[in-house]
Formats: sequence, C-alpha cells, structure tokens
Amino acid sequence: MAARKKKAVNQIAELEQQLAQLKTQLSKARAAQEADAQKAADKLNKEVSKANTAVKSARTKLAAARKKKTPAAARQASAAQTKLNAALKVADSAKQQLADAKQKLADTKAANKLASAHEKAVAKAEAAMAKVQQAAEKKAAAKAKIAAKKAATRAKAAEKKAAAKAKVAAKKAAVKAKAAAKKAAAKQKAAEKKAAAKAKAAAKKAGTKAKAKTRKVKRKVTSKKPAAKKTAAKRRPRKAKAKASS
Repeated sequence: MAARKKKAVNQIAELEQQLAQLKTQLSKARAAQEADAQKAADKLNKEVSKANTAVKSARTKLAAARKKKTPAAARQASAAQTKLNAALKVADSAKQQLADAKQKLADTKAANKLASAHEKAVAKAEAAMAKVQQAAEKKAAAKAKIAAKKAATRAKAAEKKAAAKAKVAAKKAAVKAKAAAKKAAAKQKAAEKKAAAKAKAAAKKAGTKAKAKTRKVKRKVTSKKPAAKKTAAKRRPRKAKAKASS
C-alpha cells in the first residue's frame, strides 16, 4: 500500500515537472511567434515605404511628362501613368499585407497577454493553494507532534504504573517469600525440636531400659549368690563325712 502510494506520488511529481517544462516551452514559443510577427510587420512596413517611394517617383515622372509639349511626351506620360498604376497597385498590396501583419501581431500580442494573465492567475491560485496546503500540513504536523507527545506521556505513565505495580508485586513476593522462609524455618525448628525431644525420650527410655536391665542382672546375680553358699555348705559336710569314713 505504501509502495503504491509512493509510486502515485512519484507519477504526480513527474507529470508536474513535465507540465512545468511544457509551460516553459509554450512561453518561449509564444515569445518567438510574437517576435516573428513583429519581424514580418517591420519587413512589410519597409516594403510599404519602398512602394510609397516608387509611387512618389512615378507621380513625379508623370507630372514631368505631362509638362512636356513634344509628340513623344504623350507616350512618355502614358508610360509614366502605367508605371504609376503598377506602383499604386504594389503599394496597395503592401499596405494590405502590412495591415494583415499588424492585425496578426496585435492578435498574437493580445493572445499572449491573455495567456500570460491566465498563467499569472493560475500561478497565483496555485501559490494560494500551496500556502493553504502548507498551512494544513503544518497544522497536521503540529497535531501529530501533540499526539506523539501525548502518546509518549501516556506510555511513560503506563511504564511508571507498570513499574510501580511490578515493585508492589515484587515487595509482596518478597514478603510472601520471607513469610514462607520464616514458616519453613519455624517448621524446621519445630521438627528439629520434636526430633530432639523424640531422641531425648528414646535415649531416656533406652537409659531407663538399660538401668532396668542392669537392676535385673544385679538381682539375678544377688539371688544366685546365696544358693551357691548353700550348695557349698551342703557340699562341705559330705567332704567331712568322707574324711571320717576314711
């Protein structure tokens, strides 16, 4: 989409450049046309001046021939009249061509003036449009800048909020972890205390048991001693008896 838009913008810029070149060429062509029309009018003006001079000369010659009273004067006057008529015809034709050329020059000048006025009006309108567009672009840029600033402020606030939230969460997690550690330590201590108490009780029990066993053994030993004495007492008379018999 962006590539298509860029291509369209490039095409418009290219066409505008071509249009500007064509306008320059058209302006040069108009100036050349007006210059050619002016040259043609100047040339015809010279031709008219030349024809007028020829007419004047022919009239002078005709007047001189008419003044003469010789037999050949009539022929000279007729020839002068013919030349005058021809010069007048040439002068009239030159004058007509000059009038046409002047009209063409006037028309060209008027057309060029109108075209120039039109181009100026178009340029003025384009300048006004460009100014409006520039103002609109400036306004849009300012609006975009404000929007970007607002977005940046919002993002910063969101980041700050998220950081604060994360901090609170971390604090809660730390408190929770501390409480869990304390609880685990207390549990461990209680377990150790219980184990120590159990071990102590077991040791006490074992001690009591050992003492009881020792007492039992002592009793047993004590109870066996008198019996041994009795046996010895019983055995002694037998020995004596035996001695007596011997």
